[in-house]
Amino acid sequence: MKIGFVGLGRMGAAMAPRLLDAGHDLGVFDLNQQHTATLGQAGAKVAASLAELCQHQDVIITMLPTDQALEAVTLGEHGLVASMTGSTIHMTSGTHSVATIQSVDGAHKEAGQSFVASHVLGRPDLAAKGEIGLVPAGPSEAVNFLTPVFEALGRRVFDAGEDPASAAAVKIAHNFVLGCAIEAIGEGMALVRKYGVDSSLLYDVLTEGLFDSIAYKVYGEIIARESWDALGASAVIGLKDANLALQAGQAVGVPLPSANVWRDRLLAACKKGDAENDWAVMAREQFRASGLE
Repeated sequence: MKIGFVGLGRMGAAMAPRLLDAGHDLGVFDLNQQHTATLGQAGAKVAASLAELCQHQDVIITMLPTDQALEAVTLGEHGLVASMTGSTIHMTSGTHSVATIQSVDGAHKEAGQSFVASHVLGRPDLAAKGEIGLVPAGPSEAVNFLTPVFEALGRRVFDAGEDPASAAAVKIAHNFVLGCAIEAIGEGMALVRKYGVDSSLLYDVLTEGLFDSIAYKVYGEIIARESWDALGASAVIGLKDANLALQAGQAVGVPLPSANVWRDRLLAACKKGDAENDWAVMAREQFRASGLE
């Protein structure tokens, strides 16, 4: 399959090599040429522009950090909508607001193009091993066509139906629950530390007991060791996701009080210089509030 890939940040740089390893013909584009250089050396074709990338591709994958970036790449004067051929599918995998996904979907439909939102579940280390989950939604024919892409990138696919906004809602809800879990871990570890108990003991209790899960194993270890630089998603990206959850809830009248705590912890962490550390630093804010730092 001929695949174009836009956005080679931490997650994109982990996903794109999987496509090369699976034998796909890969083209890449990123505003940061350092990001494309490594993949170029590995055999990917480095495009000088989005228009060049869009030539003769079966699918264009975007893995971008913000709504603004996705809108610029997709809706800009020389963006994907203007450059893609009718047979090319745009698959976006970054975490974006429901409203932005709906806007991008509408623009593609108006141009007679196919759009699939296929959000990913997991950190860059799992993406590099092809062990992430994927939540696709879009026209069934396009989703089925992308099966080889899903097989190269992840371990499991959770089909969210034909409306791309459904996939965005699932991803936002996933990150909301995960963010609240990280907050709860931080609160629990602050509590036991106040009683003179090492955080690693509670980590063992959580991960070997009721909560044998990524949230408690991966983020519990980061918090127990205070290894805030074990970067998966940064605090500033986590803050974006918290705001997306609040916006999505407000749009349909669903209160999410825990999301306010999630957002406020990350906002405070960013103001204290932790913006580029892992979003688990919301637990560091709990430690600070508890007089532990």
